[in-house]
Amino acid sequence: MVWNAWRGGNEVEQGPEKVLAVIKEESPDIVLMQESYDIDDDRPTLGRWIAGKLGWNSYQGTSPHLCVLTPLEIKAEFFHDDWHGVGVRVRDTSERTFVAWSIWLDYRAYITWELRDKPDQSDEDLLAAEDLRSSRLPEAKALLSHLKNENQLNLDVPLLVGGDWNTPSHLDWTLDASRVYRHRRPLKLPVSTLMHDAGFIDAFRSIHPNPVQHPGITWSPMFRTAQNGGDQGFERIDRLYVKNPTHGEWTLQPVHTQVLPKETIWQNIF
Repeated sequence: MVWNAWRGGNEVEQGPEKVLAVIKEESPDIVLMQESYDIDDDRPTLGRWIAGKLGWNSYQGTSPHLCVLTPLEIKAEFFHDDWHGVGVRVRDTSERTFVAWSIWLDYRAYITWELRDKPDQSDEDLLAAEDLRSSRLPEAKALLSHLKNENQLNLDVPLLVGGDWNTPSHLDWTLDASRVYRHRRPLKLPVSTLMHDAGFIDAFRSIHPNPVQHPGITWSPMFRTAQNGGDQGFERIDRLYVKNPTHGEWTLQPVHTQVLPKETIWQNIF
């Protein structure tokens, strides 16, 4: 499960309890959480609190908001950046291990709103939202550089990288999708392309390759309009990537994926 819990659940009445209830009901093997902030009382950060309530393990380290929580055994902890990456190696009940990272990238210059507000700008100007008007692409490159330096791009076990990328995927900004969504273009968006070129599989799109039939919207089912009153810019900005070993004893293959809440709510929006 990948989940940006929106400021520790503090923005919603009994938010932490609701996050706990969903995780308990879904019963994932691992949760890659963002915005695991301090809960607004005497409880610890959200991810740690939920892990404690469920009797799970967790790792947040010095990060103010990135957390990995899991019922599995954590064998090792990894750190990249307080804001952009924490990871773990876990072992399952069959004695198999895999590595998983919770990540977050810069939220500024959200490219869908950039196109909404300046629909006549060139592709080059629009894509500058990813590395000039925000630091998303440099942050993604730094993350991959760290994984490479730590020899985690050539593991003999599966590698998961999931979180809030704060930018859509090139697999969603297709020609067909641009005919349905007003604020999309068929563009090779650089952050998701970077992950693809590094050998990662987009778990959701591997199961649902058609972005029109299965949009997988994660931003945002809670708000039909943006903060400034304009179009929201619904996108799949929260994603899980999988990289399997070329030589190893086992792999992780996506077999099912689901956006919560259920995608049927989007039938009344588009």
